[in-house]
Amino acid sequence: MTLAMSVFAQEKETPNAQQARRLFMQAYDRMYGQQGSQVHYKVNIIGIYKTEGTIWTKGKKSKFIDERYIAWNDDVTYYRLERKKKTITIYDAHSDERDKYATKFKFSPDNYTYSIKDTKDGYAITLKAKKGVSGIKEARVLLDKKTHNPMSVRIKLGIFHTTIKISEFKTGGITDELFQFPKDRYPAKDYQYIDKR
Repeated sequence: MTLAMSVFAQEKETPNAQQARRLFMQAYDRMYGQQGSQVHYKVNIIGIYKTEGTIWTKGKKSKFIDERYIAWNDDVTYYRLERKKKTITIYDAHSDERDKYATKFKFSPDNYTYSIKDTKDGYAITLKAKKGVSGIKEARVLLDKKTHNPMSVRIKLGIFHTTIKISEFKTGGITDELFQFPKDRYPAKDYQYIDKR
């Protein structure tokens, strides 16, 4: 989208939509910006998949740890360690095959219309997918009124909803080394490597 088109699109938005988009993008940039971030999350995808853990992000790089998996993504290669099976599966960092759940949550901010509501729990920002957008159809992001940090995200995929609860949100101080797979800690004699690149 060119700058002129982006300005034109924002001019058509109501003041409520402009405020919602601005606050959302600030929170999104704190989460995924080059300064890096760390959050604790709890997710329950309609009872099919429940987990909680910690995720670190910095641009397109990420790392997460939960009770079943650890994953490292340095924006070139994605390593997923399945703890119980002691297997490490390697993917191209941009492959949709690497995570059957996360790839359903692909997101582009310009694919949505925005609105905001001041509630007792925080600022509730609603994103609704524009016509023809696949994946996330609707999201409701709850921001803390003082910090504007995200506290929860409720996502609609098809007819199903899932809520991700967010806590311990921190930004900055995230080094690139965090996203690099520490191969020396997982020797091939103890772990099975499966390369799917």
